[in-house]
Amino acid sequence: MSWAWQNRDQIGHLLLSHLYLALVPVVFGIVVAIPVGIMCVRWRWTWPPILSLTSIFYALPSLALYLVLIAYTGLTDWTVIIPLTLFSLSVLIPNVVDGLRSVPPPVQQAAVAMGFGRLRQTIQVELPLAVPIIIAGLRVATVSSISLVSVGQLIGIGGLGYFFTDGEQRDFSTEIYVGLVLIILLALFFDGLLVLARRWLTPWEAGRAPRGERRRAVTVTLGGSNAGIKGSGI
Repeated sequence: MSWAWQNRDQIGHLLLSHLYLALVPVVFGIVVAIPVGIMCVRWRWTWPPILSLTSIFYALPSLALYLVLIAYTGLTDWTVIIPLTLFSLSVLIPNVVDGLRSVPPPVQQAAVAMGFGRLRQTIQVELPLAVPIIIAGLRVATVSSISLVSVGQLIGIGGLGYFFTDGEQRDFSTEIYVGLVLIILLALFFDGLLVLARRWLTPWEAGRAPRGERRRAVTVTLGGSNAGIKGSGI
């Protein structure tokens, strides 16, 4: 603890660097994954090649990508951000597709009956109901990204991963433990934050809501009345 306190400025700097390197790829990933997922659901023939591409992204070793990208991006943050973005896409795109496909057909039919166009139906009905599955993917992508950033320290860009290599070189285990504990705490914090976000965005999912509450949730999503939803056969 005394070492951590004495080096708190360095820890704070590396902590911010680690957060930047870990969260930017996740943000890029979700921004790309949502429109791509919508495309794959709307035009089904695009899904098989996209799925194959995301599987390739998932299988690529991050360290190998770092080494390849050095020739193009140099020893910059982008050398770490790009591979982690590809990894995030490999997790997020399938989850977006699964989430959109999980919307019950009667709900989609009710939206059409209420005069929703295709775009409005996707944004106001399907995406809100797909939130639990999408956030499940976000949790995996975020925790994985926080963990994988430390691998970038092998090329000199790894946030808290610096403590692993420096502690190993100096045979100073305290430094390694501090880096390990901080990464675990970061992962737990952001995972908990996403759980809270899911509960806030989908109150009808909390505590396995009874069917009556689920019907009211769909009613709120559609912007109609309970009677209108029930009349659509839900």
